[in-house]
Amino acid sequence: MTANGLQAVRLEFTSAVEMLDFVQVVSDHMGRTLGLDDDAIHWVGVAIRESVINAIKHGNRHDATKHVFVEFENAPDGGEPGLMISVRDQGEGFDPDRVANPLDPGNLLKSSGRGIFLIRNFMDEVVLQRAPQGGMVIRMVKRLPARGLSDTVKTQG
Repeated sequence: MTANGLQAVRLEFTSAVEMLDFVQVVSDHMGRTLGLDDDAIHWVGVAIRESVINAIKHGNRHDATKHVFVEFENAPDGGEPGLMISVRDQGEGFDPDRVANPLDPGNLLKSSGRGIFLIRNFMDEVVLQRAPQGGMVIRMVKRLPARGLSDTVKTQG
C-alpha cells in the first residue's frame, strides 16, 4: 500500500493457462481486502479468468514468448471506491464492436463466444481498446457497494 492508500498489484507472465489459479488467488485477495462480498468476489473472479483466457488464447495465441499483464488497483479513476483491473496481451488486437452477439439466434448453440458478454454483465464498467504498446487491453471496474446506515447497524450489533 502506498502513502495515499492506493493498493496495486501488477503481474506479468507468459501465455500459460496454468497461471489462471494464481491470478484468481490475487483477485480474491484484493476483493476481500477492499470489502467485496462473496458473490461479488466470485463474479469478479469469473470475469478475470475469462479475460486472461482470452488474452492467452485469442490475443497471444498460446505463444509462450508473449506475455499477459494483469493489474489490480483499489482506486478507479479517483472516483467511487472499487476494484479496477486491467488485462493486456501482446497480440494483434481486434475491433470489439465486431464481436458477435452470443444472444443472436445463430450463436446460441455455439460452444464459445460468450466471454466478453459475461465480463460486461459481471462488472460495473468495461472498456476494451487497443493498447499503445500493442495488443489489446480490457479495463474492468467492480464498485464497492455503498455503505448505508443499515450496514453500520449490522457491524455494531
